[in-house]
Amino acid sequence: MSRRVADLEEALGIRLIERGAHSLELTEAGQLLLSRTEGPMHEVAEAVAAARDGLATPRGRLRIAAPLLFSQVALGRLAAQFLVSYPEVQIEAVAEDRFVNLVDEHFDVAVRINPHRDSVLVGRCFAKDRLVLAAVPSVQMPKGRRDKPFRVPAVVMPTYRDGDVWTVRNGQFTIEPQPVLRLSSLLMVRDAIASGAGAAMLPQSIIGSMLETGELVSWGIAGGETELWILHTSRRLQSPKVRAFVEFMCNQYPDGSFTIPVR
Repeated sequence: MSRRVADLEEALGIRLIERGAHSLELTEAGQLLLSRTEGPMHEVAEAVAAARDGLATPRGRLRIAAPLLFSQVALGRLAAQFLVSYPEVQIEAVAEDRFVNLVDEHFDVAVRINPHRDSVLVGRCFAKDRLVLAAVPSVQMPKGRRDKPFRVPAVVMPTYRDGDVWTVRNGQFTIEPQPVLRLSSLLMVRDAIASGAGAAMLPQSIIGSMLETGELVSWGIAGGETELWILHTSRRLQSPKVRAFVEFMCNQYPDGSFTIPVR
């Protein structure tokens, strides 16, 4: 401490402390400097104390990036429930079907589907979904096995490419979709097949209740499970708002199944 004070005196070109044999006294210049800096230093100390207190209390703005479908069917309800437990957090959610850069775009967390391994982001899988090949009961489901795919009227997304096929798990049968509609939203696809337009491959989460009531019929499960992850930038010194939101999301789906409550 004595050396640092001496360095400060040398830099300022003034003597701040008179050093006696048994005591130290501030010079007039030292007293003036103290009076001018005591207020700002007190504010710094208060800010540090507030930051430390914040480690136990989630607060502040929480920016969330999430896919459009998840945002439309689930995120509004989840955000409202989160605020009940953490009223000092202000949520700002952005719904976009693109990979945002959490650091450059100042997001705290992102919901992603089947994310690729990333050396920067960490997180947890909070729920799983799966694709179901479905149609209304009046659309005839293929029967038996055939060497060639069944041709069926289908509602597809713009990403569908001519020649693509849909295979039901275990290879029970393969569908060669005959597109009658190309729609950019899975919710539009769901509504179209519910109106009898044809078959479609859709997440079970958005048609589960329709399958239960018989409005739609499952022709089988396709492929593996779809994983939903909540991602953030680092486990080290994780902010309380991020830690709380990650735990909250995982607790919403304790059995790991992504389902949408029936309204």
